[in-house]
Formats: sequence, C-alpha cells, structure tokens
Amino acid sequence: MKPIICIGGANVDRKYYAKHKIINGTSNPVTSSRTVGGVARNIAENLGRLGEEVAFISVRGSDSEWNEIHDASSPYMNLDHVAEIENSSTGSYTAVLDKNGDLSIALADMDIFKEITPALLNKNSELLKTAKSIVVDLNCPGETINYLCSFASENNIPLIIIPVSSPKMERLPTDLNAVSWLIVNKDETETFMDITLDNEQDWKHSVEKWLALGVKNVIVTNGSKGVVVGSEENGIRFFPAIETKAVVDVTGAGDSFCSGVIYSWLQNKELDYIIQSGLVNSHKTILSEHTVRQELSQKQFKLDMEEIIK
Repeated sequence: MKPIICIGGANVDRKYYAKHKIINGTSNPVTSSRTVGGVARNIAENLGRLGEEVAFISVRGSDSEWNEIHDASSPYMNLDHVAEIENSSTGSYTAVLDKNGDLSIALADMDIFKEITPALLNKNSELLKTAKSIVVDLNCPGETINYLCSFASENNIPLIIIPVSSPKMERLPTDLNAVSWLIVNKDETETFMDITLDNEQDWKHSVEKWLALGVKNVIVTNGSKGVVVGSEENGIRFFPAIETKAVVDVTGAGDSFCSGVIYSWLQNKELDYIIQSGLVNSHKTILSEHTVRQELSQKQFKLDMEEIIK
C-alpha cells in the first residue's frame, strides 16, 4: 500500500489550570493534565485510526517525553523515520490557564523541529516517492516546505499543507502551485495576507487570494462560524459549522477537521462529503476530552456521518 506520509511536530502538551486568580512571583495552586500532541502527529493518529497506512517523519530527543509519544502513537503510524537528535529535548508545549479557563501564558519548546531539514527528508526520499499523499505542518522550516513543493511536483504526489500558528505563516512559500490542499484559519490568513476579515465577503475574497497563489484547493476556517472552501473546479462556497452545545475541549478540533477532509478526499468523495467529513470529525472531537478521540475508527466514522448528515 502507498502510505500517507505526515511530516512535522510531535510533542507533549501540558496544561495547568489555576484554582484561583493567578498571582505573579509566587506559587499558585493548580490542577494539571498531560497529553500527546503536535499537528502532524495528531493528523497521523486520526488517519491511522481511520484505517489508513501512515508513516510519520519528525525529530525527537532521547527522553521520557519521546517514550510517551511513541507509546501513544505507534499503534496508528510507522515511527521508523523519526530521527533522534543528540542533546535536544523532544518538543513540548505548556499552557497555564486562569480560573476562567482562558490562556494566561504558554511556553513552547519547539527548537528541535528546526532539524526537520531538506537533508533529513532527502535521506527518506525513497519512502517519500511511495506516498499516496504528503501532509506537512509549518513546524518545519521554510526551506523544508520549499523542498517538499519541488519534490511533490517532480514526483506528482499530492501535497497538503497545514499551518500551525500565525507567526509560522512566514514559512509558507508565495508560490503554491505544488499544493493540492491548504487548510488555514482566519488568523493565519489575516497574518499572511496582511488583511482583516470583517465579514463573509472578506472571508470569500481571502479564498480568491489564496487560489491566485496557485493552490488547487483551499479552506479558510473560522471556528464555530464555519468554513469557506475554494477551488477552480467548484468555485467558492460557505459551509456552516455543526452546532456543538456541550463543548468539552476544543484542543485538536482543527487537526481532526483536516484529517476528515484528507481521508474523504483520498477516497474521491464529492466536495460536500469531503467538507462535511471534516466538520463531523471536528464536532465529535470537541465532545471528547481527548485531542484525538479514542473511539474513532473507520466504522465509527461512517456511523457519525450517517447520524449527522441526513
């Protein structure tokens, strides 16, 4: 089988929830949680749970954090191509939330991902040539994204780019002709385009701007307000989000949306079904306390689609 190859971040996410008002310069009582994350890793796990063959390319330290990631990830993806980097820590993200649940401060130790270089990918070029598609997040350096654009074009492999945050949008090339799908949110779009999206017309106009850069299919997401999708073939369309009344945890919702889209697109489904796949998987993830919902399977996903898409 041809694998889906996911390239990018794998990290341990820690969250600390303050019990009272946070006071700087002293100890604050908290409760805490710890999960395995990383955009590319989360997407890889979603796709693995959906029955796809997935290979993951990333970098790691030699530490307990990597052992934790390995144990959580290995049932769903091939980790043989994750390179150990000497004297480096596995990626980690630590968030402190105030008593209202709002982010007070976040600390990201992501320097190791600078080591996902073109040279590293070149070592894995024979694997990459077998890919059914390549999914990369912008934890990778800009030169690595450029390398993959060239590689995907030369080998006629679908390339899917998933940004990680607004500051990392500078790693995205301005020529996107090699990109089959770009799934980007409102803030990332505003940062890259240096525009403000105040209404639906602005939102749709931003999709036109993305298409003008050469990307074949683009989705600009906007949380609970839904998504706008654009392609040369299908034009520009708006899809509302599925109403989620009892939100448990939004962590991983974006990654699960991307996974649903990728999964159904690779099965040659119609556009409506592709987008609804993303919306359904995201909706179900928001109802779960897990970053990747534990009940997800090919069979469960089919039932979820039948339940929500009448």
